[in-house]
Amino acid sequence: MTFKYTYTFPINGSDKVQRFKQWAQAHVPGMAFSLPPQTPIKTVTMTVMLQSMEDRKMLMEKLAGVRI
Repeated sequence: MTFKYTYTFPINGSDKVQRFKQWAQAHVPGMAFSLPPQTPIKTVTMTVMLQSMEDRKMLMEKLAGVRI
């Protein structure tokens, strides 16, 4: 799979990758994405790699105003 598109969104705290995976499973099931293997606790953003511009747009809409 090729992940050409990215979306960076704000996220605080620990276990960012796991929390995003759980959120994605509940809110955008079936969407293919690639995540970093880990993120430092001090970072306040995370970047998700996506396959299409449509996936990026959908993720932006679903994450608007959501705290993960």
